[in-house]
Amino acid sequence: MTQREVEVNWEDQSRINQFSKLNTRMDRLEDEYKAQKTEKEYLDDLAMEIELLDEDEPVLYKIGDAFVKIPLEDAQARLEKAKEDIDSCVDDLDSQITQISTEMDELKKTLYAKFGQAINLERN
Repeated sequence: MTQREVEVNWEDQSRINQFSKLNTRMDRLEDEYKAQKTEKEYLDDLAMEIELLDEDEPVLYKIGDAFVKIPLEDAQARLEKAKEDIDSCVDDLDSQITQISTEMDELKKTLYAKFGQAINLERN
């Protein structure tokens, strides 16, 4: 069997280019999402460890590239703030990924309807 040849017009090429841009952005967002989830796991582990410390002893807390001694309560407050920030970031990334996925699905429908098996839009 031979595949039918379909002419690629300017609109089709724009859709293909848009799909490619979204695909690249999706890869970047998914990598960032994984990194943030890993960081969240590290912070959760740290929160468990910090609960075992003596309240009277100062805690070495990393700020930028330096470690400073701060009271345990301050360290716990900073840790909770960092966890909230990461949760917010993860939620935002999840929302962006969902939006891009929806856009990509719409473009797939349109492009597959016109080109059929002549085009491959599946992610690796």
